[in-house]
Amino acid sequence: MNTNKKIAVVLSGSGVYDGSEIHEATLALYAISKNGGEYQIFAPNIDQHHVVNHLTGEEMAETRNVLVEAARIARGNIKDLKEFKAGDFDAILFPGGFGVAKNLCSLAFDGADCNVDSGIENVLREMHKAAKPIAALCIAPALIAKVITGAEVTIGSDEGTAGAIEAMGSHHKKAGHGEVVIDTKNKIVTTPCYMLDATIAQIGEGAENVVKTLMEM
Repeated sequence: MNTNKKIAVVLSGSGVYDGSEIHEATLALYAISKNGGEYQIFAPNIDQHHVVNHLTGEEMAETRNVLVEAARIARGNIKDLKEFKAGDFDAILFPGGFGVAKNLCSLAFDGADCNVDSGIENVLREMHKAAKPIAALCIAPALIAKVITGAEVTIGSDEGTAGAIEAMGSHHKKAGHGEVVIDTKNKIVTTPCYMLDATIAQIGEGAENVVKTLMEM
């Protein structure tokens, strides 16, 4: 196994309904560390689209910041996405969660016509131009598909999201628990995670398979 690979991990908040999916984020970090890599966590310094009560599922009348909330998962060791430089990293990874589709882009509201946060788009284009691997879990592959036209990704088997990916000019491939779809041309690695009805063990398997593939690229 290649050691000392440096992987940037980009979060979209803290909590599945309005930020990063915490299991996916944590298990991806665990997989990087377990397989001899290093990570640096980033998040954009922007307001969340909204705040959701994770107990009731209802919207709350308050404002939260994506970077501040993501710092909870990062235990404070996080950087503003503006500080990201592609030359410092071997690869980049995006965990899922609705924050990807609400904060990093507007997929949850606009589907295939979504807008992507300019900072996120710049980071993805920088990595793609440098021919460095990009990984995404759960719903995050749809974000990649929007920025890198023609990408081949998976979000599992959800027909609505798969249709949106195709409408963006990219390609969707069905995949099951722990399965990884590799776009060798664009160096993109994706897995469904909680886009399928999954257990936390299956999330861990998917995250580890993605990280191992990323490190071998």
